Amino acid sequence: MGFRALRVINEDRVAGGQGFGTHGHRDMEIISYVLDGALAHKDSMGTGAVIKPGEVQRMTAGTGVTHSEHNASKDQRVHFLQIWILPDRRGHQPGYEQRAFPEAERRGKLRVLASPDGRDGSVSLHADVALYGGLLDGDDAVTLPLAPGRHAWVHVARGSVEANGEALGPGDAIALSDEPAVTLRAGRGAEVLVFDLA
Repeated sequence: MGFRALRVINEDRVAGGQGFGTHGHRDMEIISYVLDGALAHKDSMGTGAVIKPGEVQRMTAGTGVTHSEHNASKDQRVHFLQIWILPDRRGHQPGYEQRAFPEAERRGKLRVLASPDGRDGSVSLHADVALYGGLLDGDDAVTLPLAPGRHAWVHVARGSVEANGEALGPGDAIALSDEPAVTLRAGRGAEVLVFDLA
């Protein structure tokens, strides 16, 4: 059933020329995050886009939207995460946003990728959630302070890292409550997503 407003993190690997046909959603903030390859997106709002590594797509399903996702390549696999976040209320107008976040902005640090107010060029969410992304290796160490009463979910998309002293590998995650901060260190080729949740 998820953790706080974070409902789902689906990890998908889709062969060339394959994908998910048109289907509908309502009242959900949906984030797509590509690790390898390219993902072709189409929706009932008229959006047609290709999402590549380093880009984040946010779709607000709101009052209802249909969409499809397919591998943009005929012969290379696409590997991506699709993240569902519960919105702050039902009935938002459907919407779409996509931004690129260069590797240099995420290397050795946590870069805000999504937030309620779209701060620092992040995509905006209809939810009290901030999503950060980082690329960590070797001696990299980063700390994200958490305000009192906030919670965190750390998801390792690839590689390995230590999160608040816990060793995590690819696909591992840890939920944190009643902690003053998230501290990540000892990364080995790590690509990490950190959710700051109400």
